[in-house]
Amino acid sequence: MSKLLTTRQAEELHKSIIAYLSSINLTASAVALRQELEIGDTFDDATSKKYEGLLEKKWTSVVRLQKKIMDLESRNAALQSEIDSATPTSLSRRNLDPSTWLPRSPARHTLQSHRSPVTCVAFHPIFSSLASGSEDSTLKVWDWELGELERTVKGHTRAVLDCDFGGPRGGTLLASCSSDLTIKLWDPADEYKNIRTLPGHDHSVSAIRFIPSGAAGAPASGNLLVSASRDKTLRIWDVMTGYCVKTLRGHAEWVRDVAASFDGRFLLSCGDDQTARIWDSTSGDVKTTLVGHEHVVECCTFAPAASYAHLAALAGLKKPPPASSSGEFLATGSRDKSIRVWDSRGTLIKSLVGHDNWVRALVFHPGGKYLLSVSDDKTIRCWDLAQEGKCVKTVEDAHGHFVSSIRWAPGVQKGPTPAVNGDLGGVKGKDDLESVKESIRCVIATGSVDLNVRVFAS
Repeated sequence: MSKLLTTRQAEELHKSIIAYLSSINLTASAVALRQELEIGDTFDDATSKKYEGLLEKKWTSVVRLQKKIMDLESRNAALQSEIDSATPTSLSRRNLDPSTWLPRSPARHTLQSHRSPVTCVAFHPIFSSLASGSEDSTLKVWDWELGELERTVKGHTRAVLDCDFGGPRGGTLLASCSSDLTIKLWDPADEYKNIRTLPGHDHSVSAIRFIPSGAAGAPASGNLLVSASRDKTLRIWDVMTGYCVKTLRGHAEWVRDVAASFDGRFLLSCGDDQTARIWDSTSGDVKTTLVGHEHVVECCTFAPAASYAHLAALAGLKKPPPASSSGEFLATGSRDKSIRVWDSRGTLIKSLVGHDNWVRALVFHPGGKYLLSVSDDKTIRCWDLAQEGKCVKTVEDAHGHFVSSIRWAPGVQKGPTPAVNGDLGGVKGKDDLESVKESIRCVIATGSVDLNVRVFAS
């Protein structure tokens, strides 16, 4: 007799084995077992019926529980590693301090309506609107607080590849670009009516950003817009007139992404030629070419002034550059699965390795301490710039398929100027930084090939 089971448990096990053997027509085996266990007439048809299926039920429930235990153990390990990589101060402040908030599963909202992969997301600078663009050639506008679809914006004839909110003071516009070679401007104040179409590129327009004006007291965004295209150029447009005011040539291949510094002085672009370039937005000249990636560079972004202290330490500088100086540090993400952090002279400061597939989009935490990345490995990774760029958090299975885009919600306007999509506008000095820090909104949106937009919020 097994020491593990009580007499009653053993009896029940024996009966369920006999019932199981009978149910699969192994009558001789069932009879032999009954004889050996000396279970006589007490085991009639009624008893057999009672115990039939019991063995299978217990067997499958054990397997199910084992899977559950493994899931819980892996979650436990993830939380443990989060605790291990946290500092005592970040632990005590994490619930209070938005500058250390990081996204966690599950997402607050999963927004479903697109019929093809989602390529881009963008937050309205003031209202709780979130725009997403898709290969289904539409834009959709959602209320990210309620998780509801507000409207579908139609006009492009092919895939929408990028979108951004911005524009002149008091006149926020939504800009979108597409493989139909056009850029379109939509007016949120007039039911997202298409107010202008900007033709000019000779191939797919892959990325678009409003350029902050940088003027004292001006809003974080101005009249200018920059676009990047597969025709190997960048173009700067005036949204008021619809004219292309400058064409920037230098890339040898498809330009995949473009970003502007927080005062609009510099532009950053990257692409299939495996380089990133920093441009002077006024003259249109290339200031620096960043070489080092071993595959297509998919995404790029300038670091906000709030990151300067951490990045300067990482770069071995004695003191960080002044907060008013833009474009000092930047990050690029590539199909070589790495993220590289550079200074404005093109010196590589750090390579962040951890993703198992192409890196598709990057955003700096407005608090300055972290860099967040999304990838075709379906994860969001959070890199701590104060800990040598260590990956301190991974949101596994952030989506069910490749994650194509990530944006940070602009801050609540307590600071000097509103922040646009995670950048800190018009930051001048330490006091300004403090006031901006208060206004960080703990909300992130991501888009994916799984057709969903997800909102992660505290």
